[in-house]
Amino acid sequence: MHSAITREILVNTLMHREFTSSYHTKFIIERDKMAATNASRSEKEQALTPGNIEPNSKNPIITDFFRNIGLADELGSGVRNLYKYTPRYSGKPPEIVDGDIFRIVVPLDGAYSFDVNSVEEKSIYSANASGKNGGINELRDKIMKLMDDMPTITAVQIGDALGIDKRNVESHIRALKKAGQVGREGARKNGRWIVLNNESAKRTIK
Repeated sequence: MHSAITREILVNTLMHREFTSSYHTKFIIERDKMAATNASRSEKEQALTPGNIEPNSKNPIITDFFRNIGLADELGSGVRNLYKYTPRYSGKPPEIVDGDIFRIVVPLDGAYSFDVNSVEEKSIYSANASGKNGGINELRDKIMKLMDDMPTITAVQIGDALGIDKRNVESHIRALKKAGQVGREGARKNGRWIVLNNESAKRTIK
């Protein structure tokens, strides 16, 4: 999801930039956050949420360009997507403030993120699942089901189908291999997956 968050920040920065300003856009990545500040123009400074956002196309030509190449949806989707993706990496919402300087702060917490490859890893999937690792197991069942249905599927394609990034997929695949549930046949680029134990996957996804 880091890629999705980064995309939303960069696209929003360009779409809402006040290009007559000499203020330098900043995009900072630190251990505990990603932050961006950008010249903007607004009648008042206010925190933006999916509930109070009033879409306003500051640069219609640039907005239309990003829509045409598939990097932007309807107005306001960037704020909604940031509120959707950010909690997956910290359990906290983003800070988005619109004013003369448009500011985005996305908190990160490596101990919270399901990027962490350990027994104690956490994910948004576990919130509504039963059992300590119920959410993780459910996600891995879905990965196995995709591999079983499409043996040549790539990690990127699995991530796109499940809404997680490639690094997360690869972390789960390593765990599945270690557990003897999946294997790989052939070369890395043109090989195929072999699901060695797919009963739970069949049971989870019809």
